[in-house]
Amino acid sequence: MKLLSSFGPNPRMVRMFCIEKGIDIETVEHDLLGGENRAAAYTAKNPGGQMPALELDDGSVIGETVAVCEYLEEKNPSNPLIGGNAEERAETRMWVRRVELNITENMYNGFRYAEGIDIFRDRMLCFPESADSLKAKAKGAREWLDNLMAGRDFVGGDKMTLADLILFCCLDFMNGVGQPLEAELGNLSSWMDRMKGRASAAASLHPGAAETGMQG
Repeated sequence: MKLLSSFGPNPRMVRMFCIEKGIDIETVEHDLLGGENRAAAYTAKNPGGQMPALELDDGSVIGETVAVCEYLEEKNPSNPLIGGNAEERAETRMWVRRVELNITENMYNGFRYAEGIDIFRDRMLCFPESADSLKAKAKGAREWLDNLMAGRDFVGGDKMTLADLILFCCLDFMNGVGQPLEAELGNLSSWMDRMKGRASAAASLHPGAAETGMQG
């Protein structure tokens, strides 16, 4: 089994997931900024063209970060980050869905259509006129989540889950590319400090982060 990985917040999230769970996995590096993930050799394996992906021993490939993490947790159930029973897994999936639909996808597309458009204009259909609206929508969702996190250590309660990793890797990346976390969101700011203090936060950063000045 191999993790097809690269620079970027989504590959970092899966690396951080593996570190937190104690999963030692072979990694095959790809040049995301150079567009290797959009070339035919890669899309033959993962038609979605996203990074990362998980290549199994039989040659089949699992794309989509949440699907990769779900598979890895089923194969390595100790130190659960999705849940140890049906109720916990349902709650984590609920928060993953809320975080992705309301916050991270809007932030990512806001970046792709604005600050990152030179990277993405030839890779996907971009809507630069939508960037400001997407960023505003994400900001409102961050405010909503900040209110909900009063008295909580993590997004869903008192235990860190996959939802925390997804949100952290997005916010840490976006902080340097035009969408910093608002200082007045005290609950989320304290949570970010706790997440940054975890050993996996530094260990999951790609070597290219220092070169690019972006946390991926």
